[in-house]
Amino acid sequence: MIEMIYIGVIAGMGLIFYGIFGLPSTTIRRVKLPEAANKEKSIRMHSFLYYVFPFTKKLLEKLNLQEKLKHRVDAAHVKLLAEEFFNLKLLAALFFGAASFFFTNQFEPGIVTISASVGFIIPDIWLNKKAHQRKNSIVRLLPETVDLLGLCVEAGLDFATAVKWIIEKTAMNPMVEELAFVLEEIKWGKPRSQALKDMSKRLNIMEVSSFVHTLVQAERMGTPVAEAFAILSEDVRLQRFRRGERIALQAPMKILIPLIFCILPVIAIIIGGPIFLQFMDGGLLNSVGVGK
Repeated sequence: MIEMIYIGVIAGMGLIFYGIFGLPSTTIRRVKLPEAANKEKSIRMHSFLYYVFPFTKKLLEKLNLQEKLKHRVDAAHVKLLAEEFFNLKLLAALFFGAASFFFTNQFEPGIVTISASVGFIIPDIWLNKKAHQRKNSIVRLLPETVDLLGLCVEAGLDFATAVKWIIEKTAMNPMVEELAFVLEEIKWGKPRSQALKDMSKRLNIMEVSSFVHTLVQAERMGTPVAEAFAILSEDVRLQRFRRGERIALQAPMKILIPLIFCILPVIAIIIGGPIFLQFMDGGLLNSVGVGK
């Protein structure tokens, strides 16, 4: 029995890693022609995570969680669909539950439930971390990207051509990836303002929302885009400076936790430890009596 559980745990771990790293067909989410979409669908038939739990898609649709989970996955830019990520959470829960049973050699409902809950939450922690890192990278790169767009527009290029030039001439980064996605949506017929609004909704970053709002207003009011980029560049840099100030002001509060629980106890032990030991041995009282 123990051997079967051990084999099942190893197999579950292998399937989880296969589902994460063995899906080249779902690495990039882009608007595709119908032929490419059908081809991608036929390739995804071999995706284990997509079909390991057939009920997942209907369950997410009934609970109205598919769209919300899709936004989270897209924000983190991972190589999974919403259904695949939820199946990964279920597999992780099963794996941790089986692992707890294997290591304890007995079935404890409380321990198994806690272990399965931890396994179900771990993919969310990983996804939130990737999304946070990606958003920080986009905020850091946005001012330079706006400057490049402004220079290209002032040189005589329109918005789409300027974005295309940045994609081709600069190193790939999260901000350039988002602009490439916007450009492809514009190519396949989506209005520019709607493509930019979708990017703002997908990222949910204040600086990007300001960037999109400025471009949409410039297009609606007929304002020259070059002037909008010049104002936007200064505004984005000011927002980044204020964000840095806000993070710097949070540093004294964050350092209190390691100071109180890590540094102060060590100082108390170093200073008070010898005095306490001497007092317990009676040496301190004797020295005080001799002094008298």
